Amino acid sequence: MAAGHRETTIPVQSGALQALIRGPTADGAPTVVFAHGSGSSRHSPRNQHVAQALNAKGLRTILLDLLTPEEERVDLETREHRFDIPLLGARVAEVIDWALREIGEGASIGVFGASTGAAAALVAAAKRPDSVGAVVSRGGRPDLAGQSLRRVQAPTLLIVGERDLTVLDLNRSAQRELRPVQSELAIVEGATHLFEEPGALDQVSELAADWFTTHLLADQRPHGPARSN
Repeated sequence: MAAGHRETTIPVQSGALQALIRGPTADGAPTVVFAHGSGSSRHSPRNQHVAQALNAKGLRTILLDLLTPEEERVDLETREHRFDIPLLGARVAEVIDWALREIGEGASIGVFGASTGAAAALVAAAKRPDSVGAVVSRGGRPDLAGQSLRRVQAPTLLIVGERDLTVLDLNRSAQRELRPVQSELAIVEGATHLFEEPGALDQVSELAADWFTTHLLADQRPHGPARSN
């Protein structure tokens, strides 16, 4: 299977986002969009680690900066954008639309969110219920998605470190809001928020790869560009 690795820009309503696309190059390849956490970027080593595991399973990955370069400069001073979940969720939804135009309407789309990016991923999934086939959250704040949680239709996996106690409680509460959507809470033994312990990030990668391959590779029916704003 041919694989690629390229930097690109993705147009959005108020500018353009920098993105890194890796994995299979065939039209219609299942694709996972990554939404990073506050203060991070497409170069996040943890997200890159997970993306490599997904690529090895035949999934294309799109790692992107959720803010334009101009917004990044402002955010470094004010931090006003990194916690703007409605803005970030809308950005992820726009990237999903772009991906479907670029790789084919029949492609299965997943979203991977880390930290606050998990809330953006879930907001986007709620906005694009006919396009998103699976969601994974790593050490995420799904609670920040608010009322959008109840509109998510995609199977959702919440991965949390056993020692990340506050975030673990928030994920348990958020999972109750996701029902009756198919959802699971996976707790990585001994891990803290950043999964820096030996082998912890490998477990995250394996869990995410299994979730996406189960729900995306088996879901190759055409998806429409339906929107729920």
